[in-house]
Amino acid sequence: MPKLVIVESPAKAKTIKKYLGRGYQVVASMGHVRDLPKTKLGVEIEDNFEPKYINIKGKGDLIKSLKKSAKGMDKIYLATDPDREGEAISWHLAYILNLDLEDLNRVTFNEITKTGIKTGMSNPRKLDMDLINAQQARRILDRIVGYKLSPFLWKKIRGGLSAGRVQSVALKMIVDRETDIREFISEEYYTIDAFLKSKNSGDNIVPFLSKFYGKKGKKININNREQANKILSDIKGQEFIIDSIKNGERKRQSSPPFITSTLQQEASRKLNFQSKRTMKISQELYEGIDLKGKGGSTGLITYMRTDSLRISDDARKEAYDHILKTYDDRYIPKTPKIYKKKGSSQDGHEAIRPTDPSLLPFDVKEFLTTDQYKIYNLIWKRFIASQMTDCILNTVKVVIHVSDYVFTSSGHTVKFDGFTVLYEEGKDEEDEKNYILPDLQEKEKLDVIKIEDKQHFTQPPPRYTEATLIKKLEEKGIGRPSTYSPTISTVINRTYVEREGKQLKPTSLGEITISLIAEHFADIVNLEFTFNMEESLDLVEYGKKEWKEILSDFYVGFKESFDKAEKELEGTKVDIPDEQTDEICDLCQKNMVVKMGRYGKFLACPSYPDCKFTKRITILTGGRCIICDKNVIEKKSKNGKKYYGCEDNPTCSFMSWDQAMKDNCPTCGKSLFKKAGKKGKIYCQVENCGYVKELNE
Repeated sequence: MPKLVIVESPAKAKTIKKYLGRGYQVVASMGHVRDLPKTKLGVEIEDNFEPKYINIKGKGDLIKSLKKSAKGMDKIYLATDPDREGEAISWHLAYILNLDLEDLNRVTFNEITKTGIKTGMSNPRKLDMDLINAQQARRILDRIVGYKLSPFLWKKIRGGLSAGRVQSVALKMIVDRETDIREFISEEYYTIDAFLKSKNSGDNIVPFLSKFYGKKGKKININNREQANKILSDIKGQEFIIDSIKNGERKRQSSPPFITSTLQQEASRKLNFQSKRTMKISQELYEGIDLKGKGGSTGLITYMRTDSLRISDDARKEAYDHILKTYDDRYIPKTPKIYKKKGSSQDGHEAIRPTDPSLLPFDVKEFLTTDQYKIYNLIWKRFIASQMTDCILNTVKVVIHVSDYVFTSSGHTVKFDGFTVLYEEGKDEEDEKNYILPDLQEKEKLDVIKIEDKQHFTQPPPRYTEATLIKKLEEKGIGRPSTYSPTISTVINRTYVEREGKQLKPTSLGEITISLIAEHFADIVNLEFTFNMEESLDLVEYGKKEWKEILSDFYVGFKESFDKAEKELEGTKVDIPDEQTDEICDLCQKNMVVKMGRYGKFLACPSYPDCKFTKRITILTGGRCIICDKNVIEKKSKNGKKYYGCEDNPTCSFMSWDQAMKDNCPTCGKSLFKKAGKKGKIYCQVENCGYVKELNE
């Protein structure tokens, strides 16, 4: 008799079918088949929080097809994704197919490869009700918060708004950072740098940098011009003498293999990918790519929703085989690198790694889309580098005296490159530049080439980017790997937050919404409360806490806050102030304001409905059209991609994916354009001009 295997996606079904062969039918559920209803709460709060699941609208034919496929089968295996959500999908499938919950019919695949599928099929188990109840608890908690708070926001602010357990915390973090930036008081400070040269170095040695440290061994912060001038006066004409030289050695450790959050962060830093895009591509790589002559459809990476740093011994050995073949045994650590997991992380899966490290990115590039190649290349390099030896640096610190004042110089050289020969982690902030120091001797007197003093002002903290927000959410224990991407998408789609380049900036709507929630539902946006809730939900997963008890404990305080807020704000409505602009209404000459419509922002007359004049928001680049010399403006394509075109479109057809600049070409006088990316450049688009300037020049 044949056996039926149910997975979530057709791509995954195709890959698994190839390995299982005859005797197995593999079908896809296309995700969830049952859920809470969309039009009502769907939870009987008075009946101990009993959920009322229904078949998802539009899935009727699919459910009939699944039931038909299940008829006459000798065995039915539920092989949805190996996580909390996947376990819940399998549970709902068991319900609609009337399967015995005591049956050993649940199989999971950490990787969609021949080995991964064989291992999974050889170890069927019962459905994990602790995992399922943890998912139910999260789903119902989020439903209660969303279905109670969202209508409250509709009445008090405007329709179409939403609130969420993790979403509202993330929004508050973004808003709080914006408040910190606004309230930041910049303070003046100065630096003094000396560019010095050894008297014995000859004419060809480049001067090295030495930075002012302090006086008589004590560090001094230079807070004003008078203080800086006093130091400059005191050291003028004085000899710079080396007091001490300290040589040392420092190790740089490789980063661990990716987990969900670090993959999203690194893809944002290095590839400029939004988290949603990263997870979509990773899902494709996990479910299977058709490698044609190299074995057909194969999963190239392990499961991508994980917060475990564990890797298998076999994977480690395969990494060593590649390292030894490509480099030599100096790049293999004497003892295996074991990365410690974080306190609340799960260990059910491995870290994200290539399923077959011998499949080099270049070997499979022809079978991948550009995005798939970039993500696979990132995961492959990170994994291999994580198993390589440390980078060893020779460090030197030089202390220099000028009268009673102290300057210091430091630098390093690479003694052994180790893992850095292959990969280095991206940074959210630039490291201080490294300087290579010449050979120097203690008590040596140095020539002064020049001394520079510079005025600086302390800077406010930067706005969050997707990478830094995900990092902070993870540090604070807010949400779980699978929630970061949809959380960020939601706050942007609700227009609570907008992107400015990579930065996340709250809108007026976002600030007003979070202010209202924070005032009346403090627990919802409290970091400690949310962290403790995540811990409790994890205990359900471990079978150490009853899921409905958590719901009951939460609801008592939440209902009290909700009832109080309804009473206090009865009959009130919060106004969202319009953003005023310098654009003048063509009809009534008033300053137009920014409004949010179905298709994004637009300009409107503040006298609406008396005056209904509107216009599109025009973002000038400062560049001029190379065809007709009119303004080049920023535009967006139907799929949201930014491009640049003539303001006289469609009369003038000029457009470019590269940014128009204010600067003009020194050769022909037309506006220059900037191409971003690793091979970025500033260039002229005028035919036969040919002017190009590399961005790193």
